[in-house]
Amino acid sequence: MTDLLASTTAPFVSTVVEERRVVTAIPGPKSLELHERRLAVVPPGVSSMLPVYIEKAHGAIVVDVDGNQFIDLGAGIGVTTIGHTNDAVVAAATEQLRNVTHTLFTITPYESYVRVAELLAEHTPGDHAKRTVLVNSGAEAVENGVKIARKHTGRNGVAVLEHAYHGRTNLTMAMNFKASPYSTGFGPFAGDIYRAPSSYPFHDGLSGADAAKKTIAHLEKTVGASDLACLIVEPIQGEGGFMVPAAGYLPALQQWCTENGIVFIADEIQSGMARTGKYWASEHLDVVPDMILSAKGIAGGLPLAGVTGRAEIMDSAQPGGLGGTFGGNPVSAAAAVAVFEQIEANGLLAEGERIGKTLTTALLDLQKRYPVIGDVRGIGAMVAIELVRPGTTEPDAASVTFLADYAAKNGVLLLTAGTYGNVLRFLPSLAISDELLLEALGVLADGFAAL
Repeated sequence: MTDLLASTTAPFVSTVVEERRVVTAIPGPKSLELHERRLAVVPPGVSSMLPVYIEKAHGAIVVDVDGNQFIDLGAGIGVTTIGHTNDAVVAAATEQLRNVTHTLFTITPYESYVRVAELLAEHTPGDHAKRTVLVNSGAEAVENGVKIARKHTGRNGVAVLEHAYHGRTNLTMAMNFKASPYSTGFGPFAGDIYRAPSSYPFHDGLSGADAAKKTIAHLEKTVGASDLACLIVEPIQGEGGFMVPAAGYLPALQQWCTENGIVFIADEIQSGMARTGKYWASEHLDVVPDMILSAKGIAGGLPLAGVTGRAEIMDSAQPGGLGGTFGGNPVSAAAAVAVFEQIEANGLLAEGERIGKTLTTALLDLQKRYPVIGDVRGIGAMVAIELVRPGTTEPDAASVTFLADYAAKNGVLLLTAGTYGNVLRFLPSLAISDELLLEALGVLADGFAAL
């Protein structure tokens, strides 16, 4: 028993050597075997971009069951922002696992939930009083943000933007811009959702002020400000293709919301938690949201999400109206505290800036050589390229598919995005070195040459 206890309390040490290594065809034989097993028991609706099965990971490297090592430029779609199996996160979660795995915060609470709420209050924009409810996923955070806004305002309408993505629940499917594959055939959907034009500088060429006028005019005509509970925006749109709005766009929307009693909600599920070189993309865009939604990178790979808002808004919900069985689980909350500590201790905001500079410089150089790259955009470690037919803004999704496949077969994991499937997005861990990043971009350059 003593030996067993010692083995469970030993400090975590990863055995992953952080280098790219391709030792079989991609996917390899063990992955193919696992994929056959998967097809027998997992429905096709739970699809995977690549049938490569991961066995272990550390930092910016994932290792499959065949021993292939990939440079990961997706980080689980922005989840392992501070790196796969970060030592401090693993240690915090392990310690919490030995103490308490679950009690349910609304029955018998615990300190780690409170600490996460304190850290979110401290690190979200604005010096006003704030409250936080912790839930399990980004979509659940969106659901709770909407229902709190409705309770606070006594209104039903929810305004969203073109190219938005907010989740796969019934409400969030109705809020998404792109139907297939997220909502096709899954209706009927929640009502009182109103979609408005967004700011998409590469396509619309509008200033922030003009794009905001267009958005506001559309909402005032189609629903009316007095019937809107909230406007929910992604400061940098994620699945839609990493669109960064024109300067002044979001501040104008926020001012309109404030003047009309509409709750301005920032969905920072993908763009938050140090991803952009600041804790929140909102900080780059000069807005102080009434409510911020966090998830993905907040707990280093464990399921956790937060709704953080002005105290007077959050306090609108009656006792028992918020919460859920696993929301703010103590193990996930302990991991989240460690994530905040790692961001501060290791200067990861500066690392986000470094990565953004390295990515943007290399991608702009590729754009000079390959006119299929119509736009390079993003902030910090959240950058994308939009591929088009040269000389136009017509989407070129086929080239994106080719490049993602080429990269994977050569040991680099890339994510695709965009309403029309013509965007390659880069969401590397903040732990990635410039050497690994440039090596991955070299593989991408070879892909463009082959293209």
